[in-house]
Amino acid sequence: MATQRQQALAMVQSRQRVAVIPPSIKISDYFGTNVFGNDQMKQSLAPSAYKRVIEAIDKGSKIDAATAEEVASAVKIWAISKGVTHYTHWFQPLTGTTAEKHDSFFDAHAGMEKFRGSSLVQQEPDASSFPHGGIRSTFEARGYTAWDPSSPIFIFEKTLCIPTIFVSYTGEALDYKTPLLKSMEAINEAAVEICQLFDRNVRKVQPSLGVEQEYFVIDKALFSARPDLVMAGRSVFGHNPARGQQLEDHYFGTIPTRVKDFMVEFEIESHKLGIPVMTRHNEVAPGQFEVAPIYEEINKATDHNQLLMDVMEKVAEKHNLKVLLHEKPFAGVNGSGKHNNWSLITDTGVNLFQPSNSARENLQFLTFLIATVKAVYDHADLLRASIASAGNDFRLGANEAPPAIMSVFLGGTLSEVLDELEKNGNLKIEKGDNMYMKLGISKIPEIILDNTDRNRTSPFAFTGNKFEFRAVGSQANVAGPMTTLNVIVADTLKVMAKDIEKEINAGKEKKIAIVNVLRKYIKDSKKVRFEGDGYSEEWANEAAKRGLSNLKSTPEALDVYAKKSTKELFERNNVLNAIEVHARHEIMLEDYIKKVQIESRVMGDLALNHIIPTAILYQNKLIENANGLKGLGLDHSAAVETIKEVSRHIESLKSNVTAMTEARKELNKEEEVVTRAKGYQSKVKAAYFDKIRYAVDKLELLVDDESWPLVKYREMLFIR
Repeated sequence: MATQRQQALAMVQSRQRVAVIPPSIKISDYFGTNVFGNDQMKQSLAPSAYKRVIEAIDKGSKIDAATAEEVASAVKIWAISKGVTHYTHWFQPLTGTTAEKHDSFFDAHAGMEKFRGSSLVQQEPDASSFPHGGIRSTFEARGYTAWDPSSPIFIFEKTLCIPTIFVSYTGEALDYKTPLLKSMEAINEAAVEICQLFDRNVRKVQPSLGVEQEYFVIDKALFSARPDLVMAGRSVFGHNPARGQQLEDHYFGTIPTRVKDFMVEFEIESHKLGIPVMTRHNEVAPGQFEVAPIYEEINKATDHNQLLMDVMEKVAEKHNLKVLLHEKPFAGVNGSGKHNNWSLITDTGVNLFQPSNSARENLQFLTFLIATVKAVYDHADLLRASIASAGNDFRLGANEAPPAIMSVFLGGTLSEVLDELEKNGNLKIEKGDNMYMKLGISKIPEIILDNTDRNRTSPFAFTGNKFEFRAVGSQANVAGPMTTLNVIVADTLKVMAKDIEKEINAGKEKKIAIVNVLRKYIKDSKKVRFEGDGYSEEWANEAAKRGLSNLKSTPEALDVYAKKSTKELFERNNVLNAIEVHARHEIMLEDYIKKVQIESRVMGDLALNHIIPTAILYQNKLIENANGLKGLGLDHSAAVETIKEVSRHIESLKSNVTAMTEARKELNKEEEVVTRAKGYQSKVKAAYFDKIRYAVDKLELLVDDESWPLVKYREMLFIR
């Protein structure tokens, strides 16, 4: 292993830049060229077929067989003209990644390329081979993928990719996309009802999303020389280097040359796929970076984020780099997340979270803002569960990641406005030459435009015209937490509509009725609002006094899925039924168990087969040295002390790995998945991971550097 480390380091030093030649045309000239989008459909479909497809996208209407045949024919001609030979239904099973099975256009019997409408619309992958939470058994293998016309067909690596949903033979959702689409319908229905209190012209409300993606980049040779990165996605061992992120010089600094080349190429490929990436920069930790797109309709944004991760990983290979998407690949420095910028847009062009100079729109703005805060308060545990994973547990609550406590940051001005509204007072906020937003109601104070600060420690922060859900993990499929957010806000809006109707039926004028309900919701949800440092111990104590949960581990966070109220929430909004909720609970617990199990096995393997033998060899050298000094009559006490220290860490390592392995074996006998998951958290991860790491990291400081088998943090984070 030491030889592999030295070879890897030598390889990095000899790396040459991989030439990237950007297109000689503007981005706008090649943006979306690998997408069968609106322009392509308009050019290649008959007007009647084009109209039916657009109606299916806009209104969710069904595409008939004849239209499907026309689309399939046009798509085949377009794809083949670009050198495509195969097609696939591209779907998002509950593995968290994407899935695909490639079929050839070439029909050997017909001696020509064929692609039927039936192949476009539906296929049958094996539903028992993907995570299903007990919905399917091995002998009940049938499942269906079905075309989602609202997300564009695209070409990736010479394969035509058709975005689809994935359901079981009996109709249960086995993917992330199906419930996301249903949650979009739920929030559309609920939001339109509220919007029509203000503007009868609103017929549709669409959630939008912009996903900021954080990631690490290291050289491929260094990655391959770390078995823990290869197997678990994170470094289970590694002493912090003398220099980490304490100088704060990496953030927004000059992008390293090889990484810049990689970024340029994956941006080109992303633009061809219609992914609207806009921003690239160094993040806080050394070796950490970020890419961010402009916002899109939420279903498309989710698909694009999944596709973007694939593009990044494949382009990185060309540059002899490896993208690390784990939430915490390195201890002691920042972890990585996805910052999900979520808002609601009407078909009349109004962002419902954008303050304005219109009294009507500002009352509407406050209505949706307060409803969202109330939704987060009422369903904080469910929102926490939606971002729970083994990887995210390492990240939450440290190094600029938000805590596991769900809270909402609004900023000083908006908090003041809501407090005043709750008290029914009349506050005039003055600040320089800022423009006031008139609300037209004496009971509501004026609000200053663009007067919201940002809070990195808040998991759910209002940032001027959107909410930023910062707690989502970097390798997660954002459809999971975004489905949950859509559902809880939709449910709150439905209740709000009924409450407003009661006030109106009681004789209140409409504006007063709305204000009365808002005042109640502000009061009811006040405990979830927090403007301070989410990392502080004071906030943890204060949150406990407020009755806010602090669910630090995934198994305990996932308990909310077993509650009757959770199943009823998803069922009454027609997003997931009780069977599907139960299945997701089982799948997430099993995923947690498997990932902790893999990390535990990797730790044991590295400790027993690589670290301990290396430490013993070094110890033997020290013994020879001590005996030599003693024979010469020289002081050998320092060597003896080092020998003893190495011996203590070896013994600690051996005993803890043995105990951890036995604990794992006992837990594997447990049939109940909840008990097994909680056991893996408390009896494996919490009980042994830190102890084993401590011994290894101490040995790293003691053992001769040339003999140490694992690539070190200073090498992975700083050598490119």
